[in-house]
Amino acid sequence: MSTININSILSIFLSKITAFLAKHIVKGGSNFPGKIALKLDKTILKTVSKGYKVILVTGTNGKTTTTSMIYNILKENGLNVITNNTGANLYPGIVACFVSNFSFFKKKKSPYAVIEVDEANVKFITEHLTPEIITVTNLFRDQLDRYGEVYTTLVKILEGVSKVPTSKLVLNGDESLLGKLNIKNPCVYYGFNTPIKENASLDLNADAKFCKFCKAPYSYNLVTYNHLGDFYCPECGYKRPDLSYAVNKIFDLTAENSSVLINSTEIFISQSGAYNIYNGLCAFAIAKELGIEDSIIKSSLQNQSSSFGRQEQITIDDKDIQIILVKNPAGYNQALDTLSLNKNEFSAVFMLNDNYADGRDVSWIWDVDFEKISTLKIEDVFVSGMRMYDMAVRLKVAGLNVDKFILEEDYEQLTNKVKQSKSKKIYILATYTAMINYRKYLHSKGYINKLW
Repeated sequence: MSTININSILSIFLSKITAFLAKHIVKGGSNFPGKIALKLDKTILKTVSKGYKVILVTGTNGKTTTTSMIYNILKENGLNVITNNTGANLYPGIVACFVSNFSFFKKKKSPYAVIEVDEANVKFITEHLTPEIITVTNLFRDQLDRYGEVYTTLVKILEGVSKVPTSKLVLNGDESLLGKLNIKNPCVYYGFNTPIKENASLDLNADAKFCKFCKAPYSYNLVTYNHLGDFYCPECGYKRPDLSYAVNKIFDLTAENSSVLINSTEIFISQSGAYNIYNGLCAFAIAKELGIEDSIIKSSLQNQSSSFGRQEQITIDDKDIQIILVKNPAGYNQALDTLSLNKNEFSAVFMLNDNYADGRDVSWIWDVDFEKISTLKIEDVFVSGMRMYDMAVRLKVAGLNVDKFILEEDYEQLTNKVKQSKSKKIYILATYTAMINYRKYLHSKGYINKLW
């Protein structure tokens, strides 16, 4: 047994017992075991993470999927690796992840930990461990009542990064906020050298349209989506950093998957949407920085399965259901772009909640371009959630056919009506707690096998 103090031993034991009870009795509580551990030992993370090579994944959108992609690549490469795959990305949830994988006797050989972390919680994690790599996926407006604007989010992340100057940063070079940072860390950048759509222009409600140094509006050689792309400032000369890893060609992009050229390697990504190309590119970059061969990365990404409400696919009777987490304008617009790739009729469920984890302020839905789907072949428009009337008004204003609206807050009634839909293919676009709660309901009815 490792030599650790009595508080740490009690902390680990009680946390493990709490985790067992939470999993088997209340069917959840992925943060609570970590809270128990921290009550008894405030530095327990340093103890339970010792020996791990840690990759931290943060940013506004794409954390869970990117974490899953990196984890699966490392597993495919034969490495010992753990992850917080339920998306419990706050400090207590990350502590709980390490505690649940801690053994007093048997130590793993060269273990890795791929850890998703909330932007505001990076500083708590780097207080106790030094990651091999920290990656930042992007910075979009999200939960304004909690984070404020994107510049505030960046400050929160850099508070944590500044504590670990030897950690390598793998950053989205197309994110203008992440270039030319005043930090000591070595930086590697990834991004796009080809547009996703020809003649794409900056979104009207794009998040970071002005130079972070001189405040002049950016110009772009290409825009991928929102404010991401090959940017430059015509006034002060600030521009996108040189890319080590780049999407150089998009061979195919459908409602199910994509095929792209990253550097000189053709990669098939088994999940849809431009944002999943970014996620796959980030995972590719980190895997290469860890010395993993292209063949391993290719094999893993083409077999990547959806995780926990992130384009998760399930079946309800004869309906093919795809659950997509939506939480801010940038991510929602990308989800709608994915719907737009459909050539056949489909139906959609729009679920909007305003719990703390969703953000209390739901005015952000007016920055989502729902107008772009008003001409699609949508057969049934289901609307649900605590703020379903707000969502229904937004969809009506966007020009969707109100005769097709079906409003239902009760999950059982909603599910019965989904079963009666004209469509075989149905998308569920849900904010965080709406997704969590509806998944719990579907799990209770046997439609989802694994709750967490």
